[in-house]
Amino acid sequence: MKNCSIASTLLCIVFLTVVSCFFSPVSATSGVDVSEACLPSGWSCLKSKGYDFAVVRAWRSNGAPDTNAPHTIYNAWDGGMAHVDVYLFPCTSCGDPAGQMKSAIQYLQSYNCKWGTTWLDIEGPGQYWGSNQAANQQFFESMAQELESLGMTVGVYTSASQWEPIMGSSYTGGSRYPLWYAHYDNNPSFSDFQAFGGWSSPAIKQYQGTTNLCGCGVDLNWYPN
Repeated sequence: MKNCSIASTLLCIVFLTVVSCFFSPVSATSGVDVSEACLPSGWSCLKSKGYDFAVVRAWRSNGAPDTNAPHTIYNAWDGGMAHVDVYLFPCTSCGDPAGQMKSAIQYLQSYNCKWGTTWLDIEGPGQYWGSNQAANQQFFESMAQELESLGMTVGVYTSASQWEPIMGSSYTGGSRYPLWYAHYDNNPSFSDFQAFGGWSSPAIKQYQGTTNLCGCGVDLNWYPN
């Protein structure tokens, strides 16, 4: 009986180990992006709810800095965010893509802001972008190259429904950069992702848009660790 008890215990340990290997939760990080001011108390509240990274709009579609950005970046760090990035919404009708990027970075640097990736927000075919895909590609490449020349880590925020009408379905010039894609299915996972634009896998998913949380207007984002 004693030997049988030991054998049963060992079998139980093996079984639990196998089960834990197959069913252990995936480690992931949740975060938010903002296009308006959010106070330190808001960021502290978001932190307490399990959100650990922030992406702050720093350039507006009218071709000017987002004046809320510097202090929102400060507040995100002060509120406990582990990572803070920025995103730039370019003004294609304003021209001078490289100049816009330089102005955006200089503006943030004038406030001694610290951030990680600089994301280019590519959306709005027919609204923010014209129908000339070759011109759009050149505009995008000029922005990305200027950011790289300024020492920035570049990423692209877009989705297939936005990227392909703007840049063309066969254009892969953005795929050298990490992809942050939007799909509002309220599902924090990459299970829905389908390759496009040369991207075979994404870096971040924006899975829920325009939500008021902790007194801040946010979109919800997720990535696996």
